[in-house]
Amino acid sequence: MGNFCGRFSVFLLRSFAKPGENIKQSVAAFGVYIDADVTMRAHVTAIVRACFAALRQIRSVRRSLTCTTLLTLVHALVVTKVDYCSLLLSGISGQLLQRLQSVFNAVARLVYSVRKSEHITPLLRELHWLKVPEIIQFRLCVLAYRGLNGTTPLYLAETLHVTADVGSRRRHRSASTSTLVVPSTRCTTLGDRAFPLAAARAWNALPPSVRSAPWLLQFHRDLKTSLFQSSSSSSPTKRLSWRLVRKLQRHITK
Repeated sequence: MGNFCGRFSVFLLRSFAKPGENIKQSVAAFGVYIDADVTMRAHVTAIVRACFAALRQIRSVRRSLTCTTLLTLVHALVVTKVDYCSLLLSGISGQLLQRLQSVFNAVARLVYSVRKSEHITPLLRELHWLKVPEIIQFRLCVLAYRGLNGTTPLYLAETLHVTADVGSRRRHRSASTSTLVVPSTRCTTLGDRAFPLAAARAWNALPPSVRSAPWLLQFHRDLKTSLFQSSSSSSPTKRLSWRLVRKLQRHITK
């Protein structure tokens, strides 16, 4: 059904085009590239290309930079590009997620001057960086928290429904755990990526202690800690080489 939705959107674009008119495969709006089948492939390609171009420039002056300056540059020129409008990347394919993750991996190896053979998870943990899937989940959950507490536009808040507020589900066990109602959808590719469904799934996956945070700053802290723990438990732990240990120690002492 999801593939049908993508093909149908392309069919609509072609049906409204004039004879002999070339149809653009993607359009740009507010720095986001949206392709005809809404796979976000064009957007990911543009992000990865821009990030690696910035990394090549930073690498050329790497030896002249202090660690603090280097981190400032990669945050400003690389990390912000991946994080920008990351909510729109919810539900994209694993291949596209891996391409975005390769940017963070390259940044971490540049910061610590390690080889590609070194395990990347300890480096990301040392930088206190989430992986790309967790970043998307973080943004979804923060927006859901704000929507439930009335600090988002009304058109977003109205798409979120607490299970306890739905009359037909008040007797369910989930009604006492501050979960959200997951709406049904027909298109698994496009419908599952809609904010009401993606946000509800991400919110319901959080521990109750995180969802019940009294204020936004505390929610940020608890959420990031929870995502770090889930990411660490799902990633295989590998023993660090002595070279990597020494590099991390030198980085901390600078």
